[in-house]
Amino acid sequence: MAVKPIIMHPAEVLETPCEKVTTFDRKLSKLLADMYDTMIEYDGVGLAAPQIGITKQVAIVDIDDHHGTIELINPTIIDKKGKQYGIEGCLSFPGLFGEVTRAEYVKVRSLNRKGKVKIIEAEGFLARAIQHEIDHLDGILFNSKVERYVDEEELETTEGDKLD
Repeated sequence: MAVKPIIMHPAEVLETPCEKVTTFDRKLSKLLADMYDTMIEYDGVGLAAPQIGITKQVAIVDIDDHHGTIELINPTIIDKKGKQYGIEGCLSFPGLFGEVTRAEYVKVRSLNRKGKVKIIEAEGFLARAIQHEIDHLDGILFNSKVERYVDEEELETTEGDKLD
């Protein structure tokens, strides 16, 4: 498919709540494929549609584990438990990393590319990535949740990933 340019902060589209997807067609499938190619090209583990300039509730997550690529369309967190504290980054904020508290476990109601409901349960880093992407769809950026910024030197001594 196609690699799209990443929209950088402070673009307004990144802080705009997204519209629900109502049409499940080839255009949506192409968007998902383009988002996957873009995420891989930029070495991310997630990507939300606003990061390529599209204000639709579409995101993908792939932390390179047995879950594979998770497509999130009109996602809603229906349950969350526990707390985890970790370093996050974002493709729309190159070079910026910070510590963020998230739920340790999430249960998400989402749709697949054909419009069928699916329930996703995740914990740990996958739960963190999913929450980060859902925030994007609500116009919430990770820098608004950073409790402490981390410099490059400190980042090299920890395990930090660019969530999207």
